[in-house]
Amino acid sequence: MLDPNQKAVVIGISGCSSSGKTTLARLLRDIFPNTFILHEDDFYKPESEIPMKDGLTNWDCPEALSIPDMTAALEHIRATGELPVSSTMNLTRPFLSRRHTHGSSTTSSSYYPPSSSSAANKAPPKQKTGPGKTITTAKSKSLSNSPKQPTLDSKEDLNSVGPCPITTDFINKIKARVADWLQPSSPGHRVLHLSSQQQQPLKICIIDGFLLYSPPPLLPATLLSQMDIKLFLLVSKAKALQRREARDGYVTLEGFWKDPPGYVEKIVWPEYVRAHEWMFEGGDVEGGKVKAEEVSKRLGVLVNQKEGETKMDRDFGETLEWAVESIMRELEKLVLGHEDKKEGGQKDGEKEKEEEAIALNSFAMKKKWAAAQRERNARELLIKEAQEQQQQQKE
Repeated sequence: MLDPNQKAVVIGISGCSSSGKTTLARLLRDIFPNTFILHEDDFYKPESEIPMKDGLTNWDCPEALSIPDMTAALEHIRATGELPVSSTMNLTRPFLSRRHTHGSSTTSSSYYPPSSSSAANKAPPKQKTGPGKTITTAKSKSLSNSPKQPTLDSKEDLNSVGPCPITTDFINKIKARVADWLQPSSPGHRVLHLSSQQQQPLKICIIDGFLLYSPPPLLPATLLSQMDIKLFLLVSKAKALQRREARDGYVTLEGFWKDPPGYVEKIVWPEYVRAHEWMFEGGDVEGGKVKAEEVSKRLGVLVNQKEGETKMDRDFGETLEWAVESIMRELEKLVLGHEDKKEGGQKDGEKEKEEEAIALNSFAMKKKWAAAQRERNARELLIKEAQEQQQQQKE
């Protein structure tokens, strides 16, 4: 259940590199109100601190990330509903993504990444950069007119995710579904406190990253506990490699990074398997059969795969529909569950009292019946003794 003092719900979106995490996060930011994004990639350590593997810099392992800083950021977001500022938090180093303006924004929420004047000073518009993405400095047109949301000076937001994989009409259909859910007569209105006079509207923070759900000791339980809803996107090895290799590079703190030859085969996929084989039958990540029940019970992770199937690459429209429906359902459980439980508790209490009364009444009836039975038995015994005496006298 959600802590009643919590100001934001944190939704994790994880999966292999190139599984569609950032694309999905940006679309969800357009679809749900009061929503903003935190990128796990913004918590990379400086390149000089990234470990090496097989002679290559390994950006795809837990040791490459500042897990304590990411945990502290999520704690701050849940408690305040705002993005953190490094000067107000006790971090191990200045905030790696140099976040600012917590609570306000100069750009609207959009599928497309916001522009950055600081990035524009480092590279000309659309200059090719590090692992497979491009810097975008021109302000992009928003897909929606949703209210302005908290934003940040994020390195990950400088990375383009390419053209939207689904049509505007399809997105509008999903938006209409959520709009219905947010109507005053629908659960979403209560979930996000849209009509509450006592509470501020509940905010939604989406954190997307390649490594969010692995159980301890790979990731600490303190990090896992900061995510209220956990979504996991599947992708086949072939599709992940194809998408990753189509990229040019990634923006980093130092400038940009470009995958060296063999990096995906030697680093990206093996590290993904190491961190996620616990989720799959027999540890066979490429086989694609997720232990859905165990994954859900163990860490509360929801996977975009139907029960019993092994399909890894889903149509993105299916994934978006699944994510939206999952989020609405899980939010209702988190926020309204305590109310339903309270109401259910009252009903259960009344039922218990009724059952108790019936039981007591039944006990009293049984007691009365037993007393009457003992009285009947005593009378029958007296009659029998009298009859036996009469018989003896006759003899």
